[in-house]
Amino acid sequence: MVDVVQILTATLALIAAVGSVLLVAARVVASRLPIAASIGRAAVVRRAELTLAVATVATLGSLYFSEVAEYVPCRLCWFQRIAMYPIAVVALVGVVRRDHSAGWYVLPLAVIGAGISSYHTMIEQGWLSDSESCALFGPSCADVWFRSFGFMTLAMMALAGFVSIIVLNTVSFDPVDTDHRQELM
Repeated sequence: MVDVVQILTATLALIAAVGSVLLVAARVVASRLPIAASIGRAAVVRRAELTLAVATVATLGSLYFSEVAEYVPCRLCWFQRIAMYPIAVVALVGVVRRDHSAGWYVLPLAVIGAGISSYHTMIEQGWLSDSESCALFGPSCADVWFRSFGFMTLAMMALAGFVSIIVLNTVSFDPVDTDHRQELM
């Protein structure tokens, strides 16, 4: 069962990452390709629900891996959780209340989480060395519980989730998104 959940969550993280790249690409070519603008607008209209879906899957996935699969989270994993879990709650409140500015509330947490996940991924890949302080509070931040598809780790999945939340809540398509951009000002 754990293997199935690993593959499922890694696949969902890849879908989120590819979807983010495609949304940015659609924004870049939207003025020249009407279909790209239409697809982008469809995603933007559902940004709150998509943010909720990404954050909920990330939250439930991390809880599954620690509570059911018994993977002990390292210190950086805890910091990533501290950033992701509130995003799920804020996104839920935003969806229920139909608050179109809720995306701006989750952005600071998503940016902080993406920074932590990037750092954690670099440690897991061996590009940066693990500090000794990580091992004082649990497993080493360099420990990798699994690699799906030969490269997708838990930290990379978190990074894909945070980046997709950032992209979903910052990319805009005119004229549907005029109100969203004005709320920022």
